[in-house]
Amino acid sequence: MNSIQKCRVIGVLDDGAASLGRSALAHLALADLVIGGARTLQLLADHIAPGAQQRDLTGAMAQVAEWIRAAQADGQRVVVLATGDPLCHGIAAYLASRLCIEAIEVIPNVSTLQLACARLCLPWQEMKFSSVHSKDAGDWVAGSGPEHGLYALLRDIRQHDRLAVLTSPANSPDRIARMLLAEGLADDFEMAVAERLCQPEERIVSGFNIRAAAQMPFAELNVVLLWRTALRRQPVLFGLPDASFAQRQPEKGLITKNEVRAVSLARLQLRADSVVWDIGAGSGSVGLEAARLCRLGHVYAIEKNADDCANVQQNRLAMGISNHTLAHGKAPDGLQDWPEPDAVFVGGSGGELAGMIALIVQRLKPEGCLVMNFVTLENLNLAIETLKSLGVAWDVLQLQAARSKPILHMNRMAAENPVWIVCAQKITGKTDD
Repeated sequence: MNSIQKCRVIGVLDDGAASLGRSALAHLALADLVIGGARTLQLLADHIAPGAQQRDLTGAMAQVAEWIRAAQADGQRVVVLATGDPLCHGIAAYLASRLCIEAIEVIPNVSTLQLACARLCLPWQEMKFSSVHSKDAGDWVAGSGPEHGLYALLRDIRQHDRLAVLTSPANSPDRIARMLLAEGLADDFEMAVAERLCQPEERIVSGFNIRAAAQMPFAELNVVLLWRTALRRQPVLFGLPDASFAQRQPEKGLITKNEVRAVSLARLQLRADSVVWDIGAGSGSVGLEAARLCRLGHVYAIEKNADDCANVQQNRLAMGISNHTLAHGKAPDGLQDWPEPDAVFVGGSGGELAGMIALIVQRLKPEGCLVMNFVTLENLNLAIETLKSLGVAWDVLQLQAARSKPILHMNRMAAENPVWIVCAQKITGKTDD
C-alpha cells in the first residue's frame, strides 16, 4: 500500500522562483501533480518536472480537494501553488476544512498586503485585512444586502481606521472609491494602490483623494490601502432623540417615540449577527437603531409611503449605516425574498395584519421574537386573537410615558398617547398551526 504524501501548499509572489526558499523549490521539483492558477503555473514552469501533471484551479475550486485526495491515494506528491500567504484570504484554510490537517503542509510567503504596507512604511499589525476577491457584483448601490461582493468590505470600513484590501479585476480600486463616495465617506479616507508587486512594472500610487481614484484606471494586479484622515466618531448605539430623525412634514410624529422604541428594541432580543425585519418602517427609527446594534447582521425594511422612504434613506446616510436595506412597497409583497429573520418589528401593517402575523410566525427562526406596536384597540385585539390561533407564546405591555413641558417659569408633565407592545416568541419545538 502506498504511503500518503503530504500536499504542500506553497505561497508564491509575482517574481516567481525568486520568492521561494530551497525547501519549497525542492518540493515543487519532485511533485507529481502541481495545482495552481494559470498565471502562477506559467511563472514556475521551468521548476516543474517535465513529467508532472498540471491542473489549473481557475473556476474549479470545488474540485481541488478531490484532486488532492485522489492523487494522495495513488501515492503521488502534490503541490498547490497559492498567491502570497496561503492562510491570508487564501486557499490553505479552504483545503484544511475539507482535508484532514495531517494531509497538508503550508509553506507560507509574505502576503501581498504586507508587501504593500512595506512599500509605504505603514505598520500593519493594527490593520484590518479584507478581501473583495470575489465574483463581479457590479458597482455598489446604497442599501445593497450581504450578497453584494463589496458588502463585507464596507462593513469593515465602517468599523476600522486602517485597512489593506485584496482586490480583483472586477472589484477594482476605482469601484471601491465609488462605493466610498456613495456612502458619504470620500472625505474620511485616503487611498494608496500597489500595482504589480514584485514585477518589473511595479508601481505605488498614492497622494490622491477618493474622488480622483473613482475615475482612475489601475493595473489588474493590485492591492489597496485605506486609512482615515480624521478620528472615527463613536456613535450613540441606542436611544437617539426623536428629533435626530428626519420625519414627514407637516405630519411630524410618524415615528416610534424614544421610550417605546427603547422597550421594543429590548424585547426584540437582538444579537450582533441578527437578521431583522422592519415592517412599516415610517422614519426608520427602529430598524436603523437595530442595524447599529446588529453590526454583524442586517436589517430589511419595507415602507409603502414614498416620502417616508426618502426620510429613511436620509436618516440611514446621516447615521452612517450600511447594513440596512429598504424596499418601497406594501407588505407582505417582497417578503418572500428576504432571509428568515431572528427578529421582526411591525410598526404598520397596511390592513393585512392577520395574514402578516401568520407569515412572520412561519418564517421566524426558532427562538425568534416578534414585536408589534399598536395604538388602536381593534388592531390589538386582532393581533392577540391571531397569535392565539397560531399557538404562539405572547404577552402585551401597555406603555404610557409623560414628558416634561415648560409652563411659564415652571414645568408640567404632558402625557404621550398610550401604546400597546405585543410580543411573541417562536419557542423551539413548538410549531404554528
